[in-house]
Amino acid sequence: MSNSVVTKAGGTIARLRQSLRVQLLCWVLLTLFGAIAFNLYDSFWSADATAKLVTDRTLLASARVIAEAVRVDEGGNVQVDVPPAALEMFDTGFGDRVFYQVITVWGNLVSGFPDLPLPAVERVGENRAFHGAAVRVLMLDHPVVGLPNDGTISVTVAVTHTSQYAMRRQLWLSDFSKQFVLVFLASLVTILGLQRGLAPALRLRDAVRRRGRNRLDPLPPEMVQSELRPLVHALNDYMERVQNQMAAQRRFVSNAAHQLRTPLALISTQASVASREDDAARRDEALAALRTSTRQISRLASQLLTLSRAEPGSRRPRSDATDLSKAAREILEAHAEEALRRNIDLGLEADRPVIVEGDGTMLREMLVNLIDNAVRYSSADGRVTVAVGQENGNAVVTVWDNGPGIPEGEREQVFERFYRIMGTESEGSGLGLAIVREVVEGAGGSVSLSDADGGGLVVTVRLPLA
Repeated sequence: MSNSVVTKAGGTIARLRQSLRVQLLCWVLLTLFGAIAFNLYDSFWSADATAKLVTDRTLLASARVIAEAVRVDEGGNVQVDVPPAALEMFDTGFGDRVFYQVITVWGNLVSGFPDLPLPAVERVGENRAFHGAAVRVLMLDHPVVGLPNDGTISVTVAVTHTSQYAMRRQLWLSDFSKQFVLVFLASLVTILGLQRGLAPALRLRDAVRRRGRNRLDPLPPEMVQSELRPLVHALNDYMERVQNQMAAQRRFVSNAAHQLRTPLALISTQASVASREDDAARRDEALAALRTSTRQISRLASQLLTLSRAEPGSRRPRSDATDLSKAAREILEAHAEEALRRNIDLGLEADRPVIVEGDGTMLREMLVNLIDNAVRYSSADGRVTVAVGQENGNAVVTVWDNGPGIPEGEREQVFERFYRIMGTESEGSGLGLAIVREVVEGAGGSVSLSDADGGGLVVTVRLPLA
């Protein structure tokens, strides 16, 4: 039972820590309490200074009353009758004890306590100890008529700190009560302000929750404050990207199904023809066609898989160091047999390593598709040249061929999936350049098409150097 209570309490504390309202309230109150703590500290010393000032003014007034009562008799003796009012000034109900001393300029004691400590500066109160008690002491020099050479007397008055400390405490407590009321009211206003301030964010949350699975239309930014509108814009941008991705996937699936349907039907037909054919030559011809169709559909499936892997977010980002010169040489060697069979001249212009960072497998797939397209669309006795170099901090891969080329008006469409130029005789799936663009853009580069001198196509790929 106790473990369950502890678990629930821990869960409640964790939820409170994750609450934006609680965090904002804690930060506001922390700032407020910090300011009030400093203010209370400052007010304590202000109250102490005020209490000392009042005590010093009372001591000065008492000393003046006593000094005014000093007189010189006919024999030249200094006498004083201390008025009761001079001591009753300190009767504030806190039981303070008052001490005084009257001495002449020659050091003769006229009245009072002879051992009363004297302050260092006239008319400035000081804290001293007297007869085991802490006292506040003030001294006043006052001229007396009748003394030779304009003589003066010194009146020193001291009082214990009880009344002074009580005054300081009352002043500080008065300020403390005001600060407490201020904190209470500020807390209420802060809580109400947080409730009203967070209401638009809660409406945004409810609007997102109420939406169905297929609703990805944008949210109105006006429903929240200006500080939260960038969040709404980010959500709208994200939903737009999701919509585009879903639309692209639907188009991809539809096109893939369409592209696979025809070769699969052809394979089924060729297999049926081969199984029914009695003539060996015709059966071998049907089987050869069946093998060709199988290779085509295998290549289509491989390109579909490569394109899926090249899409953003489909693979964990990799940062391989890939030498494009070496990769291009190996891929050209793999296409050498096909080039010899069709008498196509393969060439490589790469005099040094060109290193780029990225997904090494996908970068090789990019080169495979570029070179395969060039070889596939080149005519017999043609020429395909691959150049790998560096320019302005970029790796540049250029593939020339003397094939039919691509009309300028269709150079953007050929990067779309399954797009093929009308009248093209060469077999293909229309995915090669789509794969190239996905890989290049994923690596932070660019790809462009242009006409080759004497006819054909030039594909130029630029990638950041490692």
